Amino acid sequence: MSGNPVPQIFSASRRAVVTARALAMQARADEGPFLVAHMAEEIVDRLDFVRHAPGRSLIAGPRVGGLAERLEADGGQVTVEPSLDHEAPFPRPSGSDGYDFIASISSLETINDLPGGLVHMHRALAPGGLAIATMIGAPSLANLRRAMLAADGERAAARMHPMVDVRAAAELVQRAGWDSPVVDSHTLRVSYTSLDRLVADLRLHGLTSVLRTEAPPVPRAGLERARAAFLETADEDGRVVEAFEILTLSGWRK
Repeated sequence: MSGNPVPQIFSASRRAVVTARALAMQARADEGPFLVAHMAEEIVDRLDFVRHAPGRSLIAGPRVGGLAERLEADGGQVTVEPSLDHEAPFPRPSGSDGYDFIASISSLETINDLPGGLVHMHRALAPGGLAIATMIGAPSLANLRRAMLAADGERAAARMHPMVDVRAAAELVQRAGWDSPVVDSHTLRVSYTSLDRLVADLRLHGLTSVLRTEAPPVPRAGLERARAAFLETADEDGRVVEAFEILTLSGWRK
């Protein structure tokens, strides 16, 4: 990597707080985080397609969606790390030269050094190992962005973090040295009856803002403007369809 300092867009301490809150909410919830479960199922499908049966696997993300169970059913050893730091070298399994498989589930969206995080994943693989990462990418949450602009009026504050699109993701995995990389995306659409319900889902998933520069609180009047703006695209049943663009990055280590 270059010697230039990495821009510090996100706060590691805020990310830790948001992640801890999300994990606590998930432990109490009747239903798990649907986006994470969807991503885990996507990874299972990819594993089945390439017919990869790893002996040692690392899951960076919560144990949901049947991914760990799929890996264990083949007799593999699975390590689950919901709060793994992607900006530091990954821990390696003792007595081995790396993992046969690494899955990163919605853990890359808010790290400052995304190219470095992809390099860490690649280096933690054993020769012949496979990595698959899923993340929320651009152009997700268009209705939420519009609502936040309405909340701030003429003086918009930075309330939503920048997102990577599929083209930029493809360039990043190539720079990180992944072998035979594949990057694609698909859109998951979810309908909401209110802005508050969407925000509750984002908190459950740990997807609220972790920007280093914290925006000022939204005043009551601004919140009402945001709620009204969010519902401007509601259908006849009063539901707003919000889009989540799911990026999937995969590649091997020679």
